[in-house]
Amino acid sequence: MKRIACIVAAVSLLAAVMTGCSKKKQVVIQSAADLAGRTVGCQAGTTGELYLQEEAENVKIRSFKTGIDAALDLKNGGLDAVVLDEIPAKEIVKQFPQLTLVNDSFASEEYAIAVRKGEPELLNSINKTIKAMKADGTYDKLLAAFIPADGKIVLPQAIPTGGSKTVKMGTNAAFPPFEYIESSDPVGFDITLSQMIARDYGAKLEVVNMEFDALIAALQSGAIDFIASGMTATDERRKNVDFSETYFSTNQVIIVRK
Repeated sequence: MKRIACIVAAVSLLAAVMTGCSKKKQVVIQSAADLAGRTVGCQAGTTGELYLQEEAENVKIRSFKTGIDAALDLKNGGLDAVVLDEIPAKEIVKQFPQLTLVNDSFASEEYAIAVRKGEPELLNSINKTIKAMKADGTYDKLLAAFIPADGKIVLPQAIPTGGSKTVKMGTNAAFPPFEYIESSDPVGFDITLSQMIARDYGAKLEVVNMEFDALIAALQSGAIDFIASGMTATDERRKNVDFSETYFSTNQVIIVRK
């Protein structure tokens, strides 16, 4: 009888624990305000990381080398959410059906090309290329190729570059559709844009792939000549580099598990 009583007590205790767990409030993230008290991932060195550091309250931040790395940790349950630029976030959600976007964009920003301070020749040439491609329809064609309405990217042919000099473009090729690896080659909106920049500058293009948070230091040291990596032209970055005219506007978004 004592054994039966012990079994009944154990079952009752288990039922009580399970009932308590079932009453635990489910975490729901529907806006940036809901990030409070949560563990949130981002890509190191990005404006998403900066937003979490300066604007979000009571958030445990985990920074990753790429947005995809953060998304993987989110998928596996290590994070409650990821903050990332909107277009790359949409590409990530395509790859991971377990994830979805919160219908709340915030922290608007604009991408631009970064060059070393005091190099007006290259900067002026870059601005001239951006202005021309917007005027002649090339910009719209690039948008249609890499950010199509139906979501099916069609890679354009590489633009030949050449000349007596080489211009090195630094990027982090883990930010689709702006820069990513396809069949071992870097491709994307920024890659094609950089090919146009090099062609118009009369130089051969060399793409240098590295971590995003190392790009500005590499530019300052002379390891690369310009940065095209979905980089937002912020006031803080302007202290260390010069920026071209902006070429793309976007927002920050939140990725969560379904």
